[in-house]
Amino acid sequence: MSSSTQDLIPQLHLGNTFGALFIGVTVAAILFGLSNIQAFFYFQTNKSTGISFHKLAVAWLWIFDALHLFLIVHCIYYYLVAHYADVGALTEIVWSFKLQIVIDVLIVYSVHLLYFHRIWIVGKGRSRVLPIAVGIIVILGSGVAISLIWAMYQCHVFSDLIKIEWATFMALGMITFVDLVIASSLCYLLATSRTGFSSTDSMITKLMVYIINTGCLTSICSLSAMITCAVMPHNFIFLSVEFLVAKLYVNSFLALLNARYYLQPPAETSGSSGVHMRHGVYRPELNVMTSQDEEFQGSRKNMFKNPGDDVMHITRSAMPLRPIEVTVETNSFSSV
Repeated sequence: MSSSTQDLIPQLHLGNTFGALFIGVTVAAILFGLSNIQAFFYFQTNKSTGISFHKLAVAWLWIFDALHLFLIVHCIYYYLVAHYADVGALTEIVWSFKLQIVIDVLIVYSVHLLYFHRIWIVGKGRSRVLPIAVGIIVILGSGVAISLIWAMYQCHVFSDLIKIEWATFMALGMITFVDLVIASSLCYLLATSRTGFSSTDSMITKLMVYIINTGCLTSICSLSAMITCAVMPHNFIFLSVEFLVAKLYVNSFLALLNARYYLQPPAETSGSSGVHMRHGVYRPELNVMTSQDEEFQGSRKNMFKNPGDDVMHITRSAMPLRPIEVTVETNSFSSV
């Protein structure tokens, strides 16, 4: 090894450059495992619905998420194993590093488009001004991402990344702005969809909290990458944070798809989903005293609650002490 090479090695500071990238890849692999669990859970809970748009979207995101992990692992393997202590190779940008930026952009804006699709569905029957405005913002954001990809492929060594900081700031800033627009739009549409029923309003509130939390998580990650790039442009800490952006977007969208199963009350997920009630039909064989009727009135929502039964009408006799007649036709009493 020549003396000039020996002089260059201490200047690399592997701890906050390739060491930071290694930590970022490790955390990204953990997040990929979480996305695998969420994707598996989604397919298991929807296995009887056949092929649908959301199933194809989940498969699309999983494929690109796996490809992104493969590229960043190859990047680390190239620098830390295949070209260990090769100063010339450590200063050059490998092809997998550039390609992972492209996959990163595809994942982020695929998720943005899927969120826009949900905004369009939730806003059905209302003014289309808000969904159209969100769609325009998402399309403009994709233009900023294309400029980042173009600038990245103009770089050949890591020192060139400092010259394209403007593209990094624009892309990360636009991603954060789109996140805020999507989260606020979904929350607004959900807040104006309240029905007055406590169970439905409670579910809407929980969904709003879910959306805000996932939107804040991805926005915080994007802002962290932007801040670390501005404060520490000569190391790779901001790149290690950028490795996590795509993983968080995939997990946030899968979590929203699975939210209805996470947030369902136990009464709706138990075996009582086959219980149904008909109204206005009387049979003489079912007589319940007033004291038993009061107990039934207090617990019937938990016993016979179904997603399609918003209101249940029980007809009572005009005399308070007379037995009442109630018809309950059930498919199963397993939950009683």
